[in-house]
Amino acid sequence: MHINESAENYLETILMLSTKLPVVRSVDIANELGFKKSSVSIAMKNLREKGHIIVSDAGFITLTETGKAIAEMIYERHEFLSSWLMELGVDEAIASEDACKIEHVISTESFQAIKKYAEK
Repeated sequence: MHINESAENYLETILMLSTKLPVVRSVDIANELGFKKSSVSIAMKNLREKGHIIVSDAGFITLTETGKAIAEMIYERHEFLSSWLMELGVDEAIASEDACKIEHVISTESFQAIKKYAEK
């Protein structure tokens, strides 16, 4: 399943916020990402229509199984790539920024190969 980078970022953000907050709302996502609430509302509508999130009547956002799987995949890539780059001597801020770019374009095959190589 192919999903665009923006949607992946939203799903990853929902996953991260759900570990810190009792409930996740559009306003929480907007604050976290520095986006307008109207932009987030449009993105949430798209994610809901694609079956990646559920939005309750109270406005609480939860990930579906597919949404959670995508979010966890992106989060794993981000965490691994940023820590790997830092181990190579890259500054933490740059490593995190670069990992955020790489995590969306790297294939599963290449990511697994890098991960396997780094674990040696």
